[in-house]
Amino acid sequence: MKRIILITGGQRSGKSQHAEQLALSLSEHPVYLATAHVWDDEFRQRIVRHQQRRGSQWTNIEEEKWLSRNDVTGRVVVIDCITLWCTNFFYDGAAEKSQPPSVDDTLEALKAEFDRFTQQEATFIFVTNEIGSGGVSTNALQRSFTDLQGWTNQYVASRADEVILMVSGIPVKIK
Repeated sequence: MKRIILITGGQRSGKSQHAEQLALSLSEHPVYLATAHVWDDEFRQRIVRHQQRRGSQWTNIEEEKWLSRNDVTGRVVVIDCITLWCTNFFYDGAAEKSQPPSVDDTLEALKAEFDRFTQQEATFIFVTNEIGSGGVSTNALQRSFTDLQGWTNQYVASRADEVILMVSGIPVKIK
């Protein structure tokens, strides 16, 4: 049976750890689908530490954009995270067109890929950041990305069976 769970909150609020614990409570061998682009050596080391922490019971998949390429039917999968996934679509789209990214076009591409991916019969645990909870940026590109992130989070939350807000390591059920 398909199930979509969204875990959201600020940086270092405990989102990923909660998602991993939830996945392990539902499956002995969950999937960890990482959307991060490896920007530099420090980030690569961070990824290695996370993989080592999770251990061998996890199936690790790295997929920056096209989540639906991966068959996770019948599995419990943590997708970490929507924020980096949005970043990959946003900036790749700009690079392809050699102009500022279109929030509307990027949002439509994200929605379509989300829908393709979640057609599978699986338990999906999406992790995301609440980046719009702070002040308004003076940078136009950052404001555009914050809009994209917020609308993507709203789209995923509207389709989720359950939404959890992490506050200082404490899960608060929203939906």
